[in-house]
Amino acid sequence: MKALDIELALAVHFNARANIIVPNVSWGANIHECDMLVITRAGYAYEIEIKTTKADLKRDGRKRHGHNDTRIKALYFAMPKSLTAFAEYVPDRAGIIGVSGGFCDFVREAKFSNSEPFTLQEKFEISRLGTMRIWTLKEKIRVLRDSKEVAPHNQ
Repeated sequence: MKALDIELALAVHFNARANIIVPNVSWGANIHECDMLVITRAGYAYEIEIKTTKADLKRDGRKRHGHNDTRIKALYFAMPKSLTAFAEYVPDRAGIIGVSGGFCDFVREAKFSNSEPFTLQEKFEISRLGTMRIWTLKEKIRVLRDSKEVAPHNQ
């Protein structure tokens, strides 16, 4: 299972029509790198760390920031259902989401912190980062489409 498959399942589960969901937040939000950031209607932030291999899961413990930020209400680790057997590598405060067949299963709930909700300005900045991603993706789609249009057809 690829990270993209997990991202798509999470976007459905956390309802991208109701919440702000931005993948790969690494700058512009005054927050540490997040594989996915979900901002609820009430303004609370959930960080979702996406793992696709056991080695990646083990390596995460060496991150300097330790997924600590006073603005994060809950931390989740999302991974293929088969990796949930390695829960010992996930911080105790983090929830665990197993993904299989495009569906999310909460194996362990996160422990909520006493974070403050994001301000309207902060929500705007996160939304702006998310919309910037659209144009990068559209460019990739165009390049892929154009390369297929000029590729010789097999006869």
